[in-house]
Amino acid sequence: MPLPPKSLASESPPGSPVTFRLYFGLPLRDHAFVWGGLALLALVLLALSAAYQGKAAWSGWVESRALRQPSYAERIYAEQLFRTRANTWSNLAFVVVGFYAVALGCRDLRRPPAPDDGYVLATPALSLFFGAACCFLGFGSGFYHASLTRWGQQLDVASMYPPLLVGIALSLGRWLRRFDRPATPRPIPLWTILAALVVVTSFLLYRFKWSMSSGTVLTTLILTTAAAALVDARFARRTLRFRWLAASSLALAAAVACRQLDIAGKFSGPDAWLQGHALWHGLTALALACVYAYHRSERLAR
Repeated sequence: MPLPPKSLASESPPGSPVTFRLYFGLPLRDHAFVWGGLALLALVLLALSAAYQGKAAWSGWVESRALRQPSYAERIYAEQLFRTRANTWSNLAFVVVGFYAVALGCRDLRRPPAPDDGYVLATPALSLFFGAACCFLGFGSGFYHASLTRWGQQLDVASMYPPLLVGIALSLGRWLRRFDRPATPRPIPLWTILAALVVVTSFLLYRFKWSMSSGTVLTTLILTTAAAALVDARFARRTLRFRWLAASSLALAAAVACRQLDIAGKFSGPDAWLQGHALWHGLTALALACVYAYHRSERLAR
């Protein structure tokens, strides 16, 4: 069995098996960062839930329609901090994806560049940006399902867009990179322009959420991501692993099925921890992780 690259294997104890040394190209300390951070966040949330036990945490907030006319099957506890439980806690799946993207981006910052690095590996800032976008999605969706407030609903919908926008920016950056001339470097790094466009677009989509169809916007962003992948399939077949896109599509299809079954009341009972919409969160987080892995798999021809 071939050993991992020296720069990676050197971080593992001598004589340890390969499977112990590395997972997803990360040493164990980076996994400890992800899961330790997740455990700390969970403890904070549990402490907040205990502190607000028996109190009207959301009194004074404008209710969303879903509080009195729920769309999903899970039971609502109107006087609790977490008015829905499974649908709130399941948003930690997005945080896990975000933490891993941040860990990978930090690792890219530390390692020396390689001549075959794709755009994501060569631009660690965008991995950090994607990770932040996924964490924001976890916060926005989690806040909505915990509060069932009108502002929470606005934040929930708006937070869906940034991870997709960053994914589109990664495709755009990869193709624009092909036209860079090393002798005339850009006065402003390309990633800063793309990041600024993502931030401005996300703010506008948040600001005008109530004057547009969120379903139309979300569908447009997903189709744009798919169209960018088709361009890659035509012109960059040898440098990207398209199995990640296939996995992302399957995860998204399963997520939609679970969500629709939940809306129809055919998935589980109101007190079950395994809710259809909670699985929607987990599977869409998996779909985003696969999209990131697809972009990260790019290698330049030597």
